[in-house]
Amino acid sequence: MQSYLKRILTARVYDVAIESPLELAPSLSARIGNNVLLKREDMQPVFSFKLRGAYNKMAQLTPEQLKRGVITASAGNHAQGVALSAHRMGCRAVIVMPTTTPQVKIDAVRHFGQRSVEIVLHGDSYNDAYGHALELEKEKQLTFVHPFDDPDVIAGQGTIGMEILRQHQTPIHAIFCAIGGGGLIAGVAAYVKQVRPDIKVIGVQTTDSDAMYRSLKAKKRVQLSEVGLFADGTAVKLAGEETLRICRKYVDEIVLVDTDAVCAAIKDVFQDTRSILEPSGALAVAGAKLYAKREQLKGETLATVCSGANMNFDRLRFVAERAEIGERREAILAVTIPETPGSFRKFCSLLGKRNITEFNYRYADPKAAQVFVGIQVKDQSETTDLVDRLQRSKLPTLDLSDNEMAKLHLRHLVGGHAPEAKNEILFRFEFPERPGALMNFLNSMDHNWNISLFHYRNHGADYGRVLVGMQVPRTDKKALKTFLDTLGYRYWDESDNPAYRLFLG
Repeated sequence: MQSYLKRILTARVYDVAIESPLELAPSLSARIGNNVLLKREDMQPVFSFKLRGAYNKMAQLTPEQLKRGVITASAGNHAQGVALSAHRMGCRAVIVMPTTTPQVKIDAVRHFGQRSVEIVLHGDSYNDAYGHALELEKEKQLTFVHPFDDPDVIAGQGTIGMEILRQHQTPIHAIFCAIGGGGLIAGVAAYVKQVRPDIKVIGVQTTDSDAMYRSLKAKKRVQLSEVGLFADGTAVKLAGEETLRICRKYVDEIVLVDTDAVCAAIKDVFQDTRSILEPSGALAVAGAKLYAKREQLKGETLATVCSGANMNFDRLRFVAERAEIGERREAILAVTIPETPGSFRKFCSLLGKRNITEFNYRYADPKAAQVFVGIQVKDQSETTDLVDRLQRSKLPTLDLSDNEMAKLHLRHLVGGHAPEAKNEILFRFEFPERPGALMNFLNSMDHNWNISLFHYRNHGADYGRVLVGMQVPRTDKKALKTFLDTLGYRYWDESDNPAYRLFLG
């Protein structure tokens, strides 16, 4: 590891990268009772830390290698880092990107690389693009610049740890880093643990993209069959060999956070900086909040690497919807109130002066009404107290704040029951966001099954969230299983979801 210390101290990153600021997040710090520092890698020229590793790797190449050119596979931040580095060095770069890559990212790579970059679109996923890039590497005699599993790339990212310790020389309890393949945290840990071993280095992953977490537990690399793509910058199915080796030696732990917690962290950073991080860029902040709460920390200093800000604009709507829920500052409730004069007034009086964020109701029964309501609260304990208060007033209440189907679909669908929809079953699917995904679903489905409910909403992610009601005779159970198994889309059976039963079933 002494080799890494030397590599980091001599890394060539400042030809293109800046020493990003380390700033206090005052509002967030006050709220959680700890000093939260933001390492602003979102302020780099390509809006992420990836430029450091890419440039350092390319700066170590021989003149002959640079003359032949480099190649990489990426759909995001690493591609932009390689593109800008190639432009600065006058080096040819081939960047293989999936055909599903949003045009905004393709345009960004082209902008940073200018005339130095050749973009090749291949396959539907990063793995497809990566495989094709390895083929082109041999065919065209190019040098591969790996996104994370390369000592020079790791050393470039390690300069972030060096800067944090130089910028904040008083005690730090822990440094938090997002993990995809592990290049960032490996570099930071390799430096910090040799200079200040008392500082904890903690990784953060999403619950649906936790390859490094599982690999550390298994003490070997574990490949995921699927990854969640909301935090697309860290959606990696297999951690690196070298990054896992370093993480096993130096990383103290990994905490897992969900989508709502990430959205809440994006809002936290925006409130303190007026900057908008991408989901992966906010992972460290989300992890620091969860860790501080779990450990009941007070008065400690927590440094978080805000690793990127390449946010798709159309994803902001989803982030805004889920941020309050992620911070437990919005409760989503289903309340049954009697269809009698004055009952609605009684219900509103029980809510008190709390702000109502959403209200959905449709007459369906002469005796009782099902109300779907969003309410601003201070924290989870206030939600619990409110539910208890409504229950004591003989208004049956169901807390849907953690019900994914209700948060994604039901709030846009509340409109009453469908008594004519016989044999209806309900499934929640993740469709790939690419042309033909819906037709593939419809063509695969038995044409004798009627679609009785369908809801889709674009969340700016690589997967579309779809809720489908189908009228399937009970005798077709075997055919249904065959359909679901061969379709290839992730799915959840929501037929027994209480929110569905209350409002739509």
